Amino acid sequence: MATFAVSGLNSISSISSFNNNFRSKNSDILLSRRRILLFNFRRRSFYVSNVASDQKQKTKDSSSDEGFTLDVFQPDSTSVLSSIKYHAEFTPSFSPEKFELPKAYYATAESVRDMLIISWNATYEFYEKMNVKQAYYLSMEFLQGRALLNAIGNLGLTGPYADALTKLGYSLEDVARQEPDAALGNGGLGRLASCFLDSMATLNYPAWGYGLRYQYGLFKQLITKDGQEEVAENWLEMGNPWEIVRNDISYPVKFYGKVIEGADGRKEWVGGEDITAVAYDVPIPGYKTKTTINLRLWSTKLAAEAFDLHAFNNGDHAKAYEAQKKAEKICYVLYPGDESLEGKTLRLKQQYTLCSASLQDIIARFERRSGNAVNWDKFPEKVAVQMNDTHPTLCIPELLRILMDVKGLSWKQAWEITQRTVAYTNHTVLPEALEKWSFTLLGELLPRHVEIIAMIDEELLHTILAEYGTEDLDLLQEKLNQMRILDNVEIPTSFLELLIKAEENAADVQKAADEEQEEEGNDDSKYEETEAVKAETTNKEEETEVEKVEVEDSQAKIKRIFGPHPNRPQVVHMANLCVVSGHAVNGVAEIHSEIVKDEVFNEFYKLWPEKFQNKTNGVTPRRWLSFCNPELSEIITKWTGSDDWLVNTEKLAELRKFADNEELQSEWRKAKGNNKMKIVSLIKEKTGYVVSPDAMFDVQIKRIHEYKRQLLNIFGIVYRYKKMKEMSPEERKEKFVPRVCIFGGKAFATYVQAKRIVKFITDVGATVNHDPEIGDLLKVVFVPDYNVSVAEVLIPGSELSQHISTAGMEASGTSNMKFSMNGCLLIGTLDGANVEIREEVGEDNFFLFGAQAHEIAGLRKERAEGKFVPDPRFEEVKAFIRTGVFGPYNYEELMGSLEGNEGYGRADYFLVGKDFPEYIECQDKVDEAYRDQKKWTKMSILNTAGSFKFSSDRTIHQYARDIWRIEPVELP
Repeated sequence: MATFAVSGLNSISSISSFNNNFRSKNSDILLSRRRILLFNFRRRSFYVSNVASDQKQKTKDSSSDEGFTLDVFQPDSTSVLSSIKYHAEFTPSFSPEKFELPKAYYATAESVRDMLIISWNATYEFYEKMNVKQAYYLSMEFLQGRALLNAIGNLGLTGPYADALTKLGYSLEDVARQEPDAALGNGGLGRLASCFLDSMATLNYPAWGYGLRYQYGLFKQLITKDGQEEVAENWLEMGNPWEIVRNDISYPVKFYGKVIEGADGRKEWVGGEDITAVAYDVPIPGYKTKTTINLRLWSTKLAAEAFDLHAFNNGDHAKAYEAQKKAEKICYVLYPGDESLEGKTLRLKQQYTLCSASLQDIIARFERRSGNAVNWDKFPEKVAVQMNDTHPTLCIPELLRILMDVKGLSWKQAWEITQRTVAYTNHTVLPEALEKWSFTLLGELLPRHVEIIAMIDEELLHTILAEYGTEDLDLLQEKLNQMRILDNVEIPTSFLELLIKAEENAADVQKAADEEQEEEGNDDSKYEETEAVKAETTNKEEETEVEKVEVEDSQAKIKRIFGPHPNRPQVVHMANLCVVSGHAVNGVAEIHSEIVKDEVFNEFYKLWPEKFQNKTNGVTPRRWLSFCNPELSEIITKWTGSDDWLVNTEKLAELRKFADNEELQSEWRKAKGNNKMKIVSLIKEKTGYVVSPDAMFDVQIKRIHEYKRQLLNIFGIVYRYKKMKEMSPEERKEKFVPRVCIFGGKAFATYVQAKRIVKFITDVGATVNHDPEIGDLLKVVFVPDYNVSVAEVLIPGSELSQHISTAGMEASGTSNMKFSMNGCLLIGTLDGANVEIREEVGEDNFFLFGAQAHEIAGLRKERAEGKFVPDPRFEEVKAFIRTGVFGPYNYEELMGSLEGNEGYGRADYFLVGKDFPEYIECQDKVDEAYRDQKKWTKMSILNTAGSFKFSSDRTIHQYARDIWRIEPVELP
């Protein structure tokens, strides 16, 4: 319950008098609201500058009648209070009798949104008038987290909002906790996209994000006695105050149907299943800048006239709703299960909806900005499309379809425009994560797009042929197997004819050589002229028959070598399509980008080395240090002399010179201790477990996957627990530092092995946490329903963070950057961004173990040959688990995955057993270091100081310069 100290309201029981009093002051409040909304916003003139040929975009101050300036009034707590009260009364999402926390949150969020709308609209209008080149970031995920604290932090209004809410009887933190996390992402991919949007706005880059507005998101994770259970996420249940539906911005999206060719040769896609994509916009404010960019999310629906009213009135309600439900379910769930044909079809519909609606929107904006003279060759000079992973790949054939079938461009012109426009970010080296779609399914769902993809594939085939020639058909066939977009699909006729002709020419050359050799051998032979004449006719007939057989043999040989195999599936390689069609391909960490070039796309790299780049990921220091860890941020500001580090993270390096300062170390430990207390409260709230704040907080929070090796972590904990049980209480205290081992993350609903790992972790926790002999010396906690808000509590208070994936399998990681930025020490392998983090923070401030990426293939080969000898300690752990000490659940399948030398789901593919001995020895070094708190604190400070490279601002600057070719555009 809240206690108000304004408008004569002293308690919640006086809510009626509050409302009456509030209404009586209506005119004053409306005037105040008008003042807030206007913010002294003055329209002046736009000044339209020329865009230089090098794509530089600069705005100029001008007092002419064609420019404008945006002067923003900075509200105080009084005006903020009036705005919140206004929304509580006039933008009601709740009943008028109460003003409880949920209503306080919505009224507060709506008041912040009002402020953003001014700069949001001005940013959009300025970009339109300036006709700047703009980047469009397409992603299936945007893991935004809560928006309130981030928005008011970026606006610099945390103080006024905190004061205003205090006057209304609430704390800002309590109000902010009412906001559900937007369920628009799963893990690092979506969180990276959100960090990028923050940096784009902060750095004033003209850019937008495009995604889907999932009604239920991924899922809400429950932890029960059976392990992970999934229920629908309800983030939209009470509405979303941050979004604005744009009912005037909608586009048709089509599935199925057929392709017809007109008399002019132009193709048209007709019939099929039609839906509508409607735009929902979310403002993304930059930090201390006038720029507010846009995240446009698409929701799907069906036109009212498609509702079968006749069927409904006849009682066939299911039939009446069928088409409507088909349209709506496209945006129900992020990553629906794809074990079934229906699931695969739904995923493809999602991907195409994102691509089609976004491309139509981008093209409409380009045409509007171009006026009456649309020059399509200028399209890449105004538009940059970035595909975040392979999910948006269909924007390639969709852009080609629109340019050719709708706008009337030739294939050559459309292909050149597309290649100059799109770029691809690769996020994985895992073969199963490089998307492959059924050629048949894609052809049924998107018949025109399969035709266009076949045209791209044909272009690629001719490029490969030009590069490798026809002398060695086996080599050529090997290259096609590695590089084709359409795998195991019939070779196009144009390519086949070239191969047959080349083979025939080779046969003719060979034949001529044979004849020449034969003639030379017969020089000494003399034949009668009459006999030669008699034989001439017979020889010609025989030669004709031989030539016919040779032609047939050539065609059969080519078809045998290059034809599809009847027992192999026909698939479309989406990653290959991205590489072939885009002008840039980038990895997301130095080691990952090298693997992309040397292994994943090596053949393409040899063909087009200029396409490949590295763009090491980053995270926004605003959300992931300043806003989630304000106490440590104040310390950093104090010791570096200003808060410039929030936008110039290089200044974090200045902490290095104070790393040994005892005063700084004391402040640092205090801040970490206070953050640990927040974790203690979170764990109690989420799990019921009570943990000691004096223990080391050891955290692994990320998607549950075998390659991320949560199994290695929990096996290490089991080994630790077993050794504790074998010791006396005195020996335990002497040997082990107290630890709270914290896990968080979701296993995909159909990933059975990952769900077994979750179940095992929770079973170990249930045993260890209730063991009176162990007490506070060891606790194991699985925090359910891990999300951004949970991370914002866990990361600031963590002391050790585990990033222990099998080397060469993690593209980058971004949580490792967040932990390091918050002064948490890392234990990890040389994988992903760990490599660069270790370089920046110093080798002595990173706990390293494990096989390296270049060794992995050889180690797997040794395993297959039966040469691997497991460490006795690893076998000891498995035997201990099999005793049933952690409950009756049968973990044989889990244990079995680590045994044997070959076979799917066996042979320890992720090398848990290989790295286990080094891992537990490295954990001993962690214990040793933690005992010396002065040394540990210094290491913590140096981690923060060395994290400056890993700001998403640096990453976005590199994308803008090297791939998008855009420059900052500041509002005047």
